[in-house]
Amino acid sequence: MESGLYVVATPIGNLGDVSRRALEVLAGADLIAAEDTRHTGQLLQQYAIDNTVVAYHEHSDRRAAERIMHCLAGGGAVALVSDAGTPLISDPGYRLVREAQDLGYRVIPLPGACAAVAALSVSGLPTDRFLFEGFLPSKSGTRSNRLRELVQRQETLIFYEAPHRIADCLQDFVTVFGAEREALLAREITKAFETVRRAPLGELREFVSSDSNQQRGEIVLVVAGQRQCNSEIDAEAARLLVRLAKELPGKKAAAVVAELTGLRKKQLYDYLL
Repeated sequence: MESGLYVVATPIGNLGDVSRRALEVLAGADLIAAEDTRHTGQLLQQYAIDNTVVAYHEHSDRRAAERIMHCLAGGGAVALVSDAGTPLISDPGYRLVREAQDLGYRVIPLPGACAAVAALSVSGLPTDRFLFEGFLPSKSGTRSNRLRELVQRQETLIFYEAPHRIADCLQDFVTVFGAEREALLAREITKAFETVRRAPLGELREFVSSDSNQQRGEIVLVVAGQRQCNSEIDAEAARLLVRLAKELPGKKAAAVVAELTGLRKKQLYDYLL
């Protein structure tokens, strides 16, 4: 194999999703750097690959990176893998990639599974522009503050969420984005108990709250961006309307802004919806 750091995507659930090229690199590399050696060991065992695996993750000390760089310095090939999916998506592996590049070593991507892209592809929501947010803050107050910063973004929004927080997270989404904003819940993608459900946020909240099985496993939440402003509603009126709607019923907020701006109440209420 050509010397370099190979960034290797692995399956997110179904082991059949691994690419032939990924298997060739995992078998032929001089070293495999894995987020969790036990987890990666299951994949290697499935395909009868016997190779040297070392741990490299967010909490690794400097010696782990030095071992990888030493292998590259000697003309070796290193395969970098995460627990599942494409490395560096919502993990800190970019530091290793950056160091390898800065030292003049080749970094080679091996594309494959990615939970965020897989969920987006079946969301039924616009895919031409999207914003990947990864994990939101764990505490409700901080999470809600971040959601308020995103509520007016027009791109489709993609989030990862922990199963024990998904119910509370959806409640915060409903509070900030409104119950009618469309979203997709994708859970356990490619696994035996996969869930893919598109519905308004309020409906998804009830769905998850009423079924404890939906509060387990790996979860991706894809949320529609804010619809573009009606050309007859200027940005300032739109901001005022959205702000008032956080404190007042929608129709009341529309009535107040209509009185202040001269715009039609129905037009404002339709925009708010």
